[in-house]
Amino acid sequence: MSIPLSLSGKVALISGGSRGIGAATVRMFAAAGAKVAFSYRSARSQAEALAKECGAGVCHPIVSDLNTPEAARALVSETVRHCGRLDILVANHGVWPEQDVPIERMSDEQWRSTLSINLDGVFGLVKHAVAQMKSQPRMSAPAGHIVLISSTSGQRGEAFHCDYSATKGAIISLTKSLATELASAGIYVNCVAPGWVDTDMSAGALADPKSGDEIRRTIPMGRVGRPEEIAAPVLFLCTEHAGFINGEVFNINGGAVLAG
Repeated sequence: MSIPLSLSGKVALISGGSRGIGAATVRMFAAAGAKVAFSYRSARSQAEALAKECGAGVCHPIVSDLNTPEAARALVSETVRHCGRLDILVANHGVWPEQDVPIERMSDEQWRSTLSINLDGVFGLVKHAVAQMKSQPRMSAPAGHIVLISSTSGQRGEAFHCDYSATKGAIISLTKSLATELASAGIYVNCVAPGWVDTDMSAGALADPKSGDEIRRTIPMGRVGRPEEIAAPVLFLCTEHAGFINGEVFNINGGAVLAG
């Protein structure tokens, strides 16, 4: 028996969708029948190529620097203007400053920049996406799905990257708070917490002989993840097959962090 993971007729917004996990999610959502708007900050050529690959009638790239709630409001508005409604939000965008920085040497500018992108942008997306989901006619039983992307760093911390860990830990708490708040409105809120994944963001650390070996030693499966291995659970959480999953932290880390 074949059980399809279908998003037919749904409209999704995926932030940070031009590369890595975001691009893999865009492809899977489009293949599952969704109309997808996705944001990008600077990777214009990759974004345009991805939209062409998925089909102009299916994918709509939107340039957005998601470091303020106002930028997020504009992104949601453009998605609704182009696609007519919004059923799914995947808040995937984020920044991980690669350089190790001890807390006493971390600049105020780095701290504020990481929080503005990883938290303020996500807050704005959720705020305006929820308002849209509540205001539009329901097409099916759930009024909407929200999936926030956290990290193993938000569960166990990460030395010399306290700014990043703080934001990803906050994403987990935000998920649990919103799942309770929005359940009565029929909006499901879940979180995916990836470990190390082969993306542009982690490429430098993974390619370095010392840090790359250390990273792989922390993963019981002995390898890092592929973007598609994160995108597939995100897709699942937005389908009818995840109808009784809400407020969950979905760990995808090769066994590196066995915690919820």
